[in-house]
Amino acid sequence: MSKVKIGVLISGGGTNLQALIDAINGGSINGNIAVVISDRDNAHGIERAKKHGIDGIVISRKDYKNKGEFFDTLINTLKEYEVDLIVLAGFLTILSKNFVEVFNEKIINIHPALIPSFCGEGYYGQKVHTAALDYGIKVSGATVHFVDEKADTGPIILQEAVPVMEDDTPETLALRVLQVEHKILPEAVRLYCDGKLIIEGRKVKQIN
Repeated sequence: MSKVKIGVLISGGGTNLQALIDAINGGSINGNIAVVISDRDNAHGIERAKKHGIDGIVISRKDYKNKGEFFDTLINTLKEYEVDLIVLAGFLTILSKNFVEVFNEKIINIHPALIPSFCGEGYYGQKVHTAALDYGIKVSGATVHFVDEKADTGPIILQEAVPVMEDDTPETLALRVLQVEHKILPEAVRLYCDGKLIIEGRKVKQIN
């Protein structure tokens, strides 16, 4: 089986990107990261990519008059790299309907909560953990899912829970959830690259 070409989209530090790089270098994922793209100029994840010999590109939203032009550039760049799978690893821009249609069932995202709780527009980064703690939940976690045209509503691939402690802050909860993210995102990518995932309606099934 030929290796899957992966494009990773980021907006920040890229720790989930690093988890993917480590899993690929360790031989557990039958794929290679062809390109890492950031929508922000100062994303440290670009430096992570370049450190590992991966092309790192900035396509900043602020450089485009409208979102249509931004997404056209993003789509064309990913096509140039002939990617088979797109991984959103802390990418904070909600994708356009056209983008999702072009790469239908080839986009997965990691979200720092147990979807359908604390997800959708406005729920990203520390805001997710702040909202979760304010609500008084006892369990949080992370979710990997396929991406559709709405925010965080696509079919779920993997989820894993973490306990919420009474003295948790958004920062301490984020660290605990991040450990789970670094585990289940590479696993979901591995399953995809091995052809082990089938989408049936809202359900994602693993095949042997």
